[in-house]
Amino acid sequence: MSLEKKYYYLAGQGIKHSIAPTVHQTVASSLGLPWEFLLLDVPTVTDVIATFQRPDFAGGVVTMPYKQAIMAHLDKLDHFATTLNACNNVYLSPTGELVGSNTDWIGILECLRTASSEGKGKPALVIGAGGASRAAVYALHEHLQCEPIYVINRLASEVEALKADAEKYSSTGTAPTLVHIENLEATRKIPESDRPFYVVGTVPDLEPKTEMEVEAASMLRYFFKGEKGVFLDMCFNPRNTRSLKAAKEQGWMTVEGINIVGWQIGQQYENWAGKEKAASIPHEKAWEALRVAADNNPFINK
Repeated sequence: MSLEKKYYYLAGQGIKHSIAPTVHQTVASSLGLPWEFLLLDVPTVTDVIATFQRPDFAGGVVTMPYKQAIMAHLDKLDHFATTLNACNNVYLSPTGELVGSNTDWIGILECLRTASSEGKGKPALVIGAGGASRAAVYALHEHLQCEPIYVINRLASEVEALKADAEKYSSTGTAPTLVHIENLEATRKIPESDRPFYVVGTVPDLEPKTEMEVEAASMLRYFFKGEKGVFLDMCFNPRNTRSLKAAKEQGWMTVEGINIVGWQIGQQYENWAGKEKAASIPHEKAWEALRVAADNNPFINK
């Protein structure tokens, strides 16, 4: 591997308070990689690609709003990016091509699995039907065998689009059963034995204002009052979201979204630097850097 100075990036918008640079710089230094991790906050996806095409590019993490927009601009997409129709990781092939991948699902899977294995094979719930929901549904269905997977989301059209994408999510040929729960009345009709154990939030932490948003918040609180399970909120701005607080109040196990970052580091560096380098990652040191960066970030600790 070349020892020339290279750069790798978090590409997105509104990322100036990200904890990613501290974590990734810790890993690069520990592995002896002469790489510098930078924030790439740019207005268009073409700006992202222009930077990724530079000769000193080592790798990229892609966040909103570019996880889907970037796909058409890459040279190749691997199995996970194609299956999930979302890309959060870009790496160079041996011949220098830009390849898109998805490692978000690994972070979600490990957050849930390490919190409790009791939810395997049980119903689950995903809040939201946007880009991040794809990785959540994939992890729940393909690796945790959750059935059915309920979805709370404002727009039925977005749920239908999620269902269409999810047809590709099974190695056995059986697509996940996604059930759109549209109101509190429908929520109350779900028997106790069919309520979700794993719940994954994939939406920003915003104060419910519209009638539909208030209804969705009520539906989630209703589930929290039932059988206790694991709630993972992918949002970590702020770290202690409204939904996390509600879950904690009802005695649920809760997992902060920052942990998703830690659990996918191994695969990200395997993509960027190769399997041999990734095998030498000091994971305890990386996790400690992640926690310290999060604890010292006033923006997410509001």
